[in-house]
Amino acid sequence: MLVTGGTLIDVDGERVADVRIGTDGRIAEVGPTLAPLPGEEVHDATGRFVIPGGVDAHTHLHLPLGAIGASDDFHTGTVAAAIGGTTTVIEYVTAERGSDPVQRLEDWKRRAEPASVDVAMHMTFTEAVAEGVVAECVERGVTTFKLYMAYPETLQVDDDVILDILTMAKRRGGMVTIHAENGGAITALRRQALAAGRTGVFEHSRTRPALLEGEAVARATALAEVAEAPIYVVHMSSAPALQALRAAQERGVAAYGETCPQYLFLDVDRLADPDGENFVCTPPLRDPWHSEELWEGMARGWLHTVATDHCPFWVADRHAGMQARPDGWRDFTEIPGGLPGIETRLALIWDGVQRGKLSRSDWVRLCSEAPARLFGLWPQKGSLRVGADGDVVVWDPQRSQSLDADALHMATDHSPYEGMTATGWPSLVTVRGRVVAEDGRYVGEPGYGRFVERAPIVRD
Repeated sequence: MLVTGGTLIDVDGERVADVRIGTDGRIAEVGPTLAPLPGEEVHDATGRFVIPGGVDAHTHLHLPLGAIGASDDFHTGTVAAAIGGTTTVIEYVTAERGSDPVQRLEDWKRRAEPASVDVAMHMTFTEAVAEGVVAECVERGVTTFKLYMAYPETLQVDDDVILDILTMAKRRGGMVTIHAENGGAITALRRQALAAGRTGVFEHSRTRPALLEGEAVARATALAEVAEAPIYVVHMSSAPALQALRAAQERGVAAYGETCPQYLFLDVDRLADPDGENFVCTPPLRDPWHSEELWEGMARGWLHTVATDHCPFWVADRHAGMQARPDGWRDFTEIPGGLPGIETRLALIWDGVQRGKLSRSDWVRLCSEAPARLFGLWPQKGSLRVGADGDVVVWDPQRSQSLDADALHMATDHSPYEGMTATGWPSLVTVRGRVVAEDGRYVGEPGYGRFVERAPIVRD
């Protein structure tokens, strides 16, 4: 395959060049005015941008939650990802307390077999584990380990476990990713709200204040500093969280940050709308000024990636709540949290480029290059260099795309961005040299995606 005439944007800069993908599915040649070879499929990208396929480092394509579960699966979710320009997802495996993490990993890999894009995985530990478990995960190509500082009833681990696993992961060439909220304080605030009869949707925000996110980021990065280990903070939503991350970076901690489109485009007032339950996510949406801080954090390099935390629900399931009550949830603590976003991420961050908040190179760095580098996929992913996988997106900056639920392909009947129209959308998407989406249509093959093993990383 030969992609001609486009403006390439990647780690090597912005330039007009052609990209040839060989029969092995890898980039074989990059240069100006490459001549088509006999029988070569040619795609004209004149007037468009050619970028490495998007890497979404935070998805939940299989997530049981009480009596319900996320509505997308590895088939529907990766079809939507492909159409939106994401060619690799990193899925979170959850090892519930008392379960065998390695067995859970194998379970998730089987569920991922229908994927249309490539899939890597993180492992979530919900209790202390032996270093042998960490080592076996690394041997199986999983080098990142998620820990929760919230949800004490199911997921939260204490600081001693965090410090132990930071140390183990560092020794094995891995990294901890952390959900940073003060779970104990949040539990107290939720208890107080319910005792006072405050049960509505908006209490989800009031009981998870930004200050408690900032406190948890400060504590997590302090533990990483003690362990002399890298740490990656997921779905950062607020200025206090960003401030704590920056403070750690200025002390020399290898502290990396992720944010998500919902924290850039939506605000807490959505929880007060009649359909406010459909905007519940964790951390919660914030006051609008927080998003301005996050945009600046991305532009200045304090935040490193934009992922989605993709976790959609059918509207009826969301209303039924985690107990699946026929008459609906009884209070805000029963509302499942999570929003769809796997299809719309690149288009939404491109909107920030159009509004002057980011450069085009920032867009590629945040959505493709940096997640590939941080999570051991580079230079196989996130790059247009010779030898990289032929994961290529031809981006049409003029193409309009409705972000209404019925115009998208995620398995949900609600869009957080209902009524918005994106200007900029992929016209061609390839995974390892095979076209999986073209002009907004899925043309791939379920099961073409493969599990990507990641090697340990030696960090500075």
